[in-house]
Amino acid sequence: MSCITRSLHLPVIAALLLACPGTASAHAIIVTSQPASGATIDKDAVAIRLRFNSRIDHARSRLKLRAPDGAEQALIPAADAPADEIDAEARALRPGAWHLQWQVLSVDGHITRGDIPFNVR
Repeated sequence: MSCITRSLHLPVIAALLLACPGTASAHAIIVTSQPASGATIDKDAVAIRLRFNSRIDHARSRLKLRAPDGAEQALIPAADAPADEIDAEARALRPGAWHLQWQVLSVDGHITRGDIPFNVR
């Protein structure tokens, strides 16, 4: 391949590299959470709001609570949440250590999961 041909391919290669960002930026990562990890809640109901760094597919995202006794309860995400949030309401929480388990599908197809521990007094 001549130097002229190589120099013509360099702009094309550079454009392709810029158009295809790395996979690390493709995963939905929590930016803020309510409740925050390790928080203590003083009431038996909590508004749950998880905000991500990218849009998520609400139809394929999941939330569930694990109670102090290990029982699990699926939460129904709010249909009107912003494109980068998953919101829900949890009620009748008894005192103890709880875990909010989440799984979201970012709009590019990557699944991320996490666990947010919190306490209820």
